Amino acid sequence: MSLTAAQFQALSHATDTQMADLERFGVLLTDANQVMNLVGPATLPDYWSRHVLDSWQLFEHAPGALTWADLGAGAGLPGVVLAIFLKDRPGAHAHLIDSLGKRCRFLEQVKAELDLPATVINGRAEEQAITAQVVTARAVAPMDKLLGYAQPYMERGAQGLFLKGEKAPDELKSARKSWHFDSTLHPSRLTDGRGHVVQVRGLRRAR
Repeated sequence: MSLTAAQFQALSHATDTQMADLERFGVLLTDANQVMNLVGPATLPDYWSRHVLDSWQLFEHAPGALTWADLGAGAGLPGVVLAIFLKDRPGAHAHLIDSLGKRCRFLEQVKAELDLPATVINGRAEEQAITAQVVTARAVAPMDKLLGYAQPYMERGAQGLFLKGEKAPDELKSARKSWHFDSTLHPSRLTDGRGHVVQVRGLRRAR
């Protein structure tokens, strides 16, 4: 499903200020993508659906969540999009975590220019002592490995909301060899039959 900016605004009820931030983020992402591999270049013409809508849809599964941790946040997806929508919520904050310095420098630029309620952390996701209501990630690692990164956050009370593709059911099956957890597989808002939002709770390592 391809969207225009106006169609996304109608769907999400984004304010004009939020739309302006999203427009600017799109420009910053496109510029940075010319010098580092943040997203596939072919996806940028579908920015509003492939990137903005894909990120924004997480709010539908945790509408009241104020604190989010985005693991492997390099392109700012979903973390920057989430932070834009969190700006008008008192007490809200997004933690943008990435192990690569140049991606963190990009995120710091976006944070500063858009005045986001966010902290950029250059480090390994599983080593951070962060408490959040939701831990999320997009295109970071297969589910069994991703759950290892997310485990410390979930031990501190977070639920997992992970953006995954068509192999999500297979990844969940494989992950259950190493982990016990409750999960719900939600069809993606992109409605192309391939994307999923994977909701995970009750994570513990299999004995």
